[in-house]
Amino acid sequence: MNDDYEPLSARIPADVEQPDKIMYGLTGRQVAILGATALIAVSVFTATAPVLPVPVAAGLCFPLVTAGCSLALGRRNGMGLDRFALTALDHLRRRRTLVAAPEEVSAPPAWCRVHGRLPGPLRFPVRAIRQDGVMELDGGATAVLVRAGTMSLGLRTAAEQAALVGFFGRWLNSLESPVQIVVQARPVDLSELTERVAEAAPDLPHPALRQAAEGHAAFLDELGASRNLLMREVLIVLREQPLPGTSGAGRRGRARETSAAIVARRAIDTVRALTGFGISADALDADECVRVLSEAFSPSEARPAPSADLDQPITGDHTTEELQP
Repeated sequence: MNDDYEPLSARIPADVEQPDKIMYGLTGRQVAILGATALIAVSVFTATAPVLPVPVAAGLCFPLVTAGCSLALGRRNGMGLDRFALTALDHLRRRRTLVAAPEEVSAPPAWCRVHGRLPGPLRFPVRAIRQDGVMELDGGATAVLVRAGTMSLGLRTAAEQAALVGFFGRWLNSLESPVQIVVQARPVDLSELTERVAEAAPDLPHPALRQAAEGHAAFLDELGASRNLLMREVLIVLREQPLPGTSGAGRRGRARETSAAIVARRAIDTVRALTGFGISADALDADECVRVLSEAFSPSEARPAPSADLDQPITGDHTTEELQP
């Protein structure tokens, strides 16, 4: 195998979980919606044709047929219109204002007149975070976060790309439970880093170093003022569901401990697998998990620039967070 080797490729659909087609390229939901639409339209036409002119009866059926075909065949943002309509109805039914109230929101007294709806309780899925970073979720499930770095696949040769894709494919095939890969980008603020560099410049022992530090501080200041910088972070969420039939407080506790041990072991295996093909990865502890969850509530807030490790070179293969314009 040389550098000119062209690996074999296979086209797969972007939605690997798309439903099966059962009739005329339609899914079961689409066939059911179209069948129900046809049945309703025929029933309306049969009931109105004896008393109304045929064009008028057909005109009454036309909106029903249009709505049914739109729900069955239309899509919005990659989602079928039937699911989109159900999701929209569920969104309209839910309360807009949520407050932290684990004991439920108390009803107002009888003498108090409330305009509008009361706020609903905010249900946070994470119940507790252990010191080792295992998060306890609602329903007895557990999860752990793994921070992963990135690599530039385009700079590799064809043989190296084929090997890396093979490594990644073997890791995906080894998964036994749902895994979520989150790539999030947040605004970054360089003002704190610029101030630190500018304050440390006068204390440098050589004039050339002081000049270089002042120039670097000016460059960071100009970069932050002229560009919208983003800090990118890749997180892998590993989850483990409790075993069925674990009723009772004692059994639930033992099941939770077993689930926590399994998901922690999978995190270690994930770190080893990613490190094996050149991607830096580490499982987050309790403090890092709290930071990630806290920042998830304000994704648009600018964060200070991360500091580089003194014993590591500043390259894309060794940092877990990257700055990109």
